[in-house]
Amino acid sequence: MSVATIVVVEDQPDNLKLLTTLLSLKGHQVVGLPNGDRLAEVMRTQKPVPDLVLLDIQLPGRDGYAVLEELKELPERSWKVVALTAHALPEDRARATAAGFDGYITKPIDVRTFPAEVARYLQPR
Repeated sequence: MSVATIVVVEDQPDNLKLLTTLLSLKGHQVVGLPNGDRLAEVMRTQKPVPDLVLLDIQLPGRDGYAVLEELKELPERSWKVVALTAHALPEDRARATAAGFDGYITKPIDVRTFPAEVARYLQPR
């Protein structure tokens, strides 16, 4: 797995800390955000441009679907956006795919498999 810049949007502080720690231990540069309010700005200004966004679907205020719609408006979208959610039913996965998420990781996060799950999304399209 190559080193990447990853943005994690997660409103639960303990989950955000766990995810950023796991990714940092793999050598990735990680930007953690507690909500999606600044995500579009970060994607426009972060250097290097992030390779991946892990976006919680159940955010307070604007949910992950609304935040994803805002990201779709940005020019030069070269990153992948993966949904993070406790909703693990097939119809939940289908909704996320239909909305435009590039992938889907269910919570609770399994610390043993999470790095490999993320690595799949860091491969070229």
